[in-house]
Amino acid sequence: MKVEVAVREQAELGEGPTWDPAAERLIWVDILGSRVHTYDPLNGRRTVMATEQHVGAAKPLAGGGLVVNLRDGIGRYDRDGAFSWLLHDPVPGRRGNDAAVAPDGALWAGTMRYDEAPGGGNLIRLAPDGSAVEMLSEVTVSNGIGWSPDGASMYYIDTPTRRIDVCPTDAEPAAHRRPCVTIEPGAGFPDGLTVDAEGCIWVALWDGAQIRRYTPRGDLDRTIELPVRRPTACAFGGPGLRDLYITTARIGLSHPHPLSGSLLVLRDAGEGLPSAPFGY
Repeated sequence: MKVEVAVREQAELGEGPTWDPAAERLIWVDILGSRVHTYDPLNGRRTVMATEQHVGAAKPLAGGGLVVNLRDGIGRYDRDGAFSWLLHDPVPGRRGNDAAVAPDGALWAGTMRYDEAPGGGNLIRLAPDGSAVEMLSEVTVSNGIGWSPDGASMYYIDTPTRRIDVCPTDAEPAAHRRPCVTIEPGAGFPDGLTVDAEGCIWVALWDGAQIRRYTPRGDLDRTIELPVRRPTACAFGGPGLRDLYITTARIGLSHPHPLSGSLLVLRDAGEGLPSAPFGY
């Protein structure tokens, strides 16, 4: 597959690509740049919005607007740009990281410490009614989250474990998650993931310069080499959800590739699953 440039950018820590079907655009963030980017692949139109704090993820809100996983908790931007907190939970030295909206409209949002101290992060489920429950504690770098096409299984990554874990959606993750995929030493670290219509898991390998596709049984099915060392996440978007968009980072690289920090795309890579907006 040929890797193309969708948006040439120098994001410090590009992350969290998400297709917004209502607006027919891709949403992604620069975490440390405190920016939410949008991109319309049909006309090339882009927008950039500054956030209140470092932003780990931005997802569509039902009815318009965005829900955002910030440094000090989870907030929302209404369609007119007005900001309000949904869950304000500041912890010194900690920030929001990756997040995903479940098929039932709940937001699963992870955190991590800036110094990546072991066990310094967690995973929260914020329901559409505004109630919040801690689903996992003492994780280190809470990252990729996704669900199987039938919604019965949830996938989850705590990056330093080198694993993609799986858990029944109706079970407590702390007690029932188990390894589905283990990334071999030297191949990079699993970061963001997405699940396609066939139930296969696509994962970005930080420091591995690859996107990999694994079957639901955990077998390696496909490897896509990238020109950049630090891909961070991937998501399907565009017409028919056929194109795979990939966010990338340049943070910590003394000699980053010219495309590090850009939004990349693999045309007609497969078929993605439609994602629900946060139903608050």
